[in-house]
Amino acid sequence: MKIRFSILAIIVLVLMTACGNEGIEDPLNYELEDFTFTDQNGQEFGKEDLKGKVWMADFIFTNCDTVCPPMTFNMTKLQKMAKEEGIENVEFVSFSVDPEIDTPEVMKEYAGKFELDQSNFHFLTGYKQSFIETFALDNFKTLVKKPENQDQVIHQSYFFLVDKEGTIMQSYSGASDTPYAEIIDDIRSLQ
Repeated sequence: MKIRFSILAIIVLVLMTACGNEGIEDPLNYELEDFTFTDQNGQEFGKEDLKGKVWMADFIFTNCDTVCPPMTFNMTKLQKMAKEEGIENVEFVSFSVDPEIDTPEVMKEYAGKFELDQSNFHFLTGYKQSFIETFALDNFKTLVKKPENQDQVIHQSYFFLVDKEGTIMQSYSGASDTPYAEIIDDIRSLQ
């Protein structure tokens, strides 16, 4: 009888652990503060607009001459894969790390260089440089820093998966060796 009870207890613990992680291996569980910024269409867009949706996020800037174009290309590929897989209710968000240059008009022009669907792909700006540096570090635990008198911004090239409640669940390589299948599986597990 004790053996059966022990086995049952182990099974229950395993199931509870699996449910708690929502299918994400080693979730980050970073809380995300509320935000409202401006999208590429000049409209307010924020965390409240993403409530109840799974979303991918990254940090880019339009004047970037290194990792940002590949990151946006890779995020666009994820968007297309999600659509092909029939995954609905997923959004894609790129936060500008150079908001003084990246106006909504500039962001819209940048988005137009990629074959992406802007109905669920949001390029956000409309804040101060110091704000995005703090916001990225405090919420996503990622570095953003614009050196004085330079046109390039130092930032990490991660993609972040955010669940329906606005909790940052996972990060992935965004510029190279992007694990597309893993990301799609993780998005699906949070639906």
